[in-house]
Amino acid sequence: MLRRTHRSRLFGACLIAGLLFTALPHRAHSAKRRRPRKKVGQSVAVGVANYRSKNFLVHTDLSPAKAKELLVRLETMLGHMTRYWGRPNRQIIECYVVDNLKNWPEGAITPAAMPSIQGGAGITLSTTLTRGNRFVAKATVYAVSRRGTPQHEAVHAYCSQTFGTTGPVWYSEGMAEVGNYWRPKNSKAVHCDQIIVRYIRGSTPKTMSEIVRPNQMTGDSWQNYAWRWALCHLLGNNPNYAPRFRPLGLALLTKGRGVTFQRVYGPMSREISFEYLFFLKHLDRGYRVDLCRWDWKAKYRSPRGSSSVTARILAARGWQPGRLRVKRDRKYAYSALGTWKTGAKEKPVDADGKAGSSGRLMGIVFDNYTLSEPFELGTYGTFKSPADGNLLLRCRDKWNEIADNSGTIKVRLKIAGRGKPLPKPKPAATSGSGSSKDRSGVSNKRSGS
Repeated sequence: MLRRTHRSRLFGACLIAGLLFTALPHRAHSAKRRRPRKKVGQSVAVGVANYRSKNFLVHTDLSPAKAKELLVRLETMLGHMTRYWGRPNRQIIECYVVDNLKNWPEGAITPAAMPSIQGGAGITLSTTLTRGNRFVAKATVYAVSRRGTPQHEAVHAYCSQTFGTTGPVWYSEGMAEVGNYWRPKNSKAVHCDQIIVRYIRGSTPKTMSEIVRPNQMTGDSWQNYAWRWALCHLLGNNPNYAPRFRPLGLALLTKGRGVTFQRVYGPMSREISFEYLFFLKHLDRGYRVDLCRWDWKAKYRSPRGSSSVTARILAARGWQPGRLRVKRDRKYAYSALGTWKTGAKEKPVDADGKAGSSGRLMGIVFDNYTLSEPFELGTYGTFKSPADGNLLLRCRDKWNEIADNSGTIKVRLKIAGRGKPLPKPKPAATSGSGSSKDRSGVSNKRSGS
């Protein structure tokens, strides 16, 4: 029998404004023996008490109320992760969560974890006993109480005890951050700290090949953690890529032979790259990659003569197929019937939207993984295409606020000036004050593509 002890370091750096990033090592523990159950709140040292839930034993100097709230967050997050990976947690995860190191007696924190705690982050230490393909592992979390450090480390501990590994660094740290930011309410939305949003949107995007390159070191920088999280969040929540991402992750955790990111996603690399860059450009708290996904299988056609095409556009989605193949500088007519809402408490508006605000029907042209500038449409009129390609449409709203939108508008499109004009929609009783008009060129107003 081989007894293997290993440490993985994940430092979550302290940022200006006191933000912590946690990513931490794993040093597995052996242990099939059950520890005696300790009563909730039972003191183990001056200022430190034990708190127990179904899956966690937490030693902490947090107040009883905060300690119990932490247990709820840990259990909620672990429930999500175990459902995602399809592997139940079979062993208590032991955590040392430090709010103020001065409250802890000397020797209460193992020396191997002290540098991480003193640095304002955390570490997961694990010990593994193996025989052939079988293993027994025990992981212990040491983490500061702030931000999502305990949740991040708990993901590492769960993976260590369940799979005997946490996978390659990009996946290990990316998924630990996914666990850190996961919330029960609106769970598919972005919930990362605002400093991460500012960093990613203000930086040159890191390529996917850079993020997933082998032989990386854990605990390298909070910036690298941010990129790993962004990629894992996209792949795990976008319906175009999620069906392959879970099997990929399980193969990485169970050391499947010959399984790599490139082999799994290589055939769709251009599509992923496009959606990845689009996600980074519009990243914000509340953004939903599932609602903003691209419909790569949609069919488009170039109208002939006076024929028209029809598209149904949802308010609660990003860019959607307009079904029309357009040519640069050619004029097209449109007619949009129906109403939609840009919020649960908003009044319905037609495709003209609210004056100078949200709810207006917008267009954009996609060709060879490149987007034109977006342009305004409305309920009725014409527009001149800014480029050759496929026309896409959407309801104008902030990218991170479309989840509570509702309603559908039916849009008919054809080449302008051919055959009978499209029927003009009857005015709807809405709160919008925009008006239909001819749009012979691209509007100068920008809404973001």
